[in-house]
Amino acid sequence: MKKIFKSVMALTIALAMVACGGNANNGGREPQELSGAGATFPLPYYNVVFEQFGQVNGDQVAYGGIGSGGGVRNLRDKIVDFAGSDAFLSDKEMAEMAPVVHIPTCMGAVVLAYNLEGVKELKLSGEIIADIFAGNIKMWNDERLAALNPDVKLPAEAIIPVFRSDGSGTTFVFTDYLTKVNPMWKEKFGAGKSVNFPSGQAAKGNPGVAGVIKQTKNTIGYVGSEYAFAQKIPFARIKNARGEFVLPSSATISAAASGVIPADTRCSITNADVAGAYPISTFTWMIIYKEQNYSDRSKKQAAATLALLQYILSDEAQHITSEVHYAPLPAKAKELSMTNLKTVTYDGVAILQ
Repeated sequence: MKKIFKSVMALTIALAMVACGGNANNGGREPQELSGAGATFPLPYYNVVFEQFGQVNGDQVAYGGIGSGGGVRNLRDKIVDFAGSDAFLSDKEMAEMAPVVHIPTCMGAVVLAYNLEGVKELKLSGEIIADIFAGNIKMWNDERLAALNPDVKLPAEAIIPVFRSDGSGTTFVFTDYLTKVNPMWKEKFGAGKSVNFPSGQAAKGNPGVAGVIKQTKNTIGYVGSEYAFAQKIPFARIKNARGEFVLPSSATISAAASGVIPADTRCSITNADVAGAYPISTFTWMIIYKEQNYSDRSKKQAAATLALLQYILSDEAQHITSEVHYAPLPAKAKELSMTNLKTVTYDGVAILQ
């Protein structure tokens, strides 16, 4: 009841400030409407943090979960304020558009969710996962799966892999991991937002993949961990680079990010060689243009965009991550991101002074 009261009070204060034409936390400017599109992977976190930002700052954020590929296309077409992506832009992609800045917003895990009657726990290795999605392991009672799970009664049923039909950062993270642990996968399929999976069932977005797995027996698919938690779908322990079988948690995801983070924050943390690390962990980013004067955007809109990113990097917003099954950013990632935000300009002049 106390939490509800606080939320109502915060909303009342925010609305009162909007009615007066400004907010103490936005420098007194009038509230702005921001739009973004992209990754479904962080959507449960964004739903909460955007609402909180609106209450605190008065600005409103509309976000379409259309997949990382779609979000980047919208940014390239300059019809959004930011793109959400679980895959950082490649050097080639960066060269094809005006300069951008990557701001990590949280960390999360891609899990192997499954629907097997009577099976509550399952262990998988990267090599076996690659062979399942490559079509080389076709049956649940395959001897390699049975050897990893000697105490589990696996059914004599065909495996139905489930994968994304849309251009997806989650697919990129998943296939990036597979290229690191299986030479066959690296040579034949590689890593990308879209991959030609040889068999199985396609679904749109993380919600679509989770829905298919929930409703279809003998399926296995890769999905953001929050979607598996929300639908109460079991997911596998994955063997990491140290030989440990690990489940995702705030601690095991954070362990994967304990290495060096480059200045532009574009890095992969899959298959991290760190004790206790969950091997299919990732950052997810918001990507914005370094020069914010485009498509008739106002300076106030640019300022609101940076205010949103500053809020997401704040301790208040980062605290929310673990409440919705993600993990907070390491201090170094926040520090680098604040430095990068200071390079963002409007008409060539830095917005943050």
